[in-house]
Amino acid sequence: MILDPSLMEWKEAYRLVTGSVLPRPIAFVSTISADGTPNLAPFSFFTVVAADPLTLAFCPMRRDGDGAKKDTLVNIEATGEFVINIVSEPFVRQMNETSKAFPPEVDEFAESGLTPLACALVRAPRVGEAMVAYECKLHQIVEVGGAKPGAGALVLGTVERIHVAYEVLNDNRIDLDALQPVGRLGGAEYVRCTDRFTLVRPR
Repeated sequence: MILDPSLMEWKEAYRLVTGSVLPRPIAFVSTISADGTPNLAPFSFFTVVAADPLTLAFCPMRRDGDGAKKDTLVNIEATGEFVINIVSEPFVRQMNETSKAFPPEVDEFAESGLTPLACALVRAPRVGEAMVAYECKLHQIVEVGGAKPGAGALVLGTVERIHVAYEVLNDNRIDLDALQPVGRLGGAEYVRCTDRFTLVRPR
């Protein structure tokens, strides 16, 4: 079967890609609005771009219905900074609570019960429960698809500071069993990083 995504409803294409491009790590992004309201939202279109300078990227899609920008993107455009918090299983349910489409004036930290902690450089708070968090300054935003529902943006951020809990560090490497990261699959399904195997890279 060969499919042409330009002939499909965008939600059909979305379901195919989110059901096959996986598992996807979750960028739990905290921002602050121009008037000082904290915001917190998860995004599973997330990856590393470069190691020098250390650069991360995530992709907020436009809202279903009216095609409006999500509050996270609006805040980043206004302030030029954000924090990417890594999601661990102990607070995955609180993370899920923040995926609701709250109005811009609502503080998702308060709604979810997660702890806002001050960052070293950026104004946005980080998630206190996150054992790894990256303070980022905006490098670039690339808009894709215009202003319609299903369109999105590639947000590139240069990492300025990294917060790492001592308990997840083992010989300067992240201990996955201690971090307990979760990933996103299709629909409402998530995955743990508990069933792993090793492949040595060929020389």
